[in-house]
Amino acid sequence: MSEKPSAVTPERFVSGFTYRDYIEQVKVNKGQFEKYYTTGQLSVEDARFFRKASQAPDGVAKMLVLGEDWCPDVFRGLPAMARMAEAAGIEMRIFPRDQNLDIMNKFLNQGKFMSLPVVVFYTKDLRHICHWIERPVSANQERTQIEADVRRDMPQASAQEVQMAIRERLQARYPAWQQESIREMRQMLSEKLGF
Repeated sequence: MSEKPSAVTPERFVSGFTYRDYIEQVKVNKGQFEKYYTTGQLSVEDARFFRKASQAPDGVAKMLVLGEDWCPDVFRGLPAMARMAEAAGIEMRIFPRDQNLDIMNKFLNQGKFMSLPVVVFYTKDLRHICHWIERPVSANQERTQIEADVRRDMPQASAQEVQMAIRERLQARYPAWQQESIREMRQMLSEKLGF
């Protein structure tokens, strides 16, 4: 188990939004959250794994997620995280990053970037097990390739047309990236919990 101290007290943890409450207060991209909740399904094997992780001694009992509703990585990733929590009976609480910078500062990407989302896995007494940040490794690689391909394929296009084409191609990959995120979190937990 990691010795990283918990960023929150039990009282603060329960003050976070449940998934349903978070969606109710979302100001932008509510339809995107709903769309990606539909595509963020877990396989039977994944659901079984997360249940096992939640039932293990010192297993995952709580998930803390930092996010903002304007962020594509959040409206794509958070619904899949909610599916994990639901499948395993894990208590998940969501905290808006910009109102909780003290928590965010404990989980900076590469020690310096406030990347979103962040999902932190805790034991029932809020001992840190591990955390995952932003998007899967394969998504970062694909993003670079998609951007290069669009720029190559559209040399005469305006900057706005290029950005729109990039966005469309990226969004087409979102369901696959949800599955890859689930796989990465599963692998991380498997290593930390020893199964």
